[in-house]
Amino acid sequence: MSRPEPTSETRFTAILLAGQRAGVVDTLAAAAGVPNKSLAPICGAPLVAHAAAALQATPGLARLKVVAEPANLGAVMGVLGRGPAPVEAVVAAGNLADSVHAAAAGVEGPIVITTSDNVLLTPGAVLEILTALSRGADVAVALAAEAAVRAAHPDGQRRFYRFADGAWSNCNLYALSGPAAARAAESFRSGGQFAKKPLRMLLHLGPANLALMLLGRLTLRGALGRLGRRFRLRIEPVILADGAHAIDVDNARTYACAEQLLNRRASASAAA
Repeated sequence: MSRPEPTSETRFTAILLAGQRAGVVDTLAAAAGVPNKSLAPICGAPLVAHAAAALQATPGLARLKVVAEPANLGAVMGVLGRGPAPVEAVVAAGNLADSVHAAAAGVEGPIVITTSDNVLLTPGAVLEILTALSRGADVAVALAAEAAVRAAHPDGQRRFYRFADGAWSNCNLYALSGPAAARAAESFRSGGQFAKKPLRMLLHLGPANLALMLLGRLTLRGALGRLGRRFRLRIEPVILADGAHAIDVDNARTYACAEQLLNRRASASAAA
């Protein structure tokens, strides 16, 4: 039986990762004089507030779970505006994957995961990734084609995953179909920072499949299919047309790119 298409009645939980690794001094946070990068301002609001606003504007959001380290969790929660869905604080674990696991505990139904530096996130992108779940995916991964990313901003992204059917950039937006997928995805916890570099998990497939990827003989869908079979999950790529979704705020360069694109969106919205 197929899952229904997402509508305004489709309910989902969002996990917003806003933690900072212990002992790491982020250059953007230091430049802004804040203890956590999520609190650094861009276009009049902290990074985390932009990502939270996009999630709150998405129809069907049931609750927003914000993850940050204990020392700064209160400050992060304090800058979030009010929205239609309740916001819950979650103490970050030792790494991104464990933090996702902690935030997903007890959640029923679809789960959307993103990061606080994903300031160019849009409700449309969230709905697209939920659509992949409604069509049978257990896990959905949002990506953008290299051409689309460079069209959005030529300096916005320099990291691309190259496959037989092109080059793709991660959009820091993921979805799990529900508790069963979340439990199966617990295997990812040994695979490194999957929320940042999901295709790193191809290492779990063994040298033959890794060699095929490096030789450019696997398509993106083929690689995710092999990964899915390893974890007994149907993993689907969601290709976002707007390459701006692949530009997050990692450093001064990407900060400037994101700031320019946010201002452009604001101007277009004001002129409409």
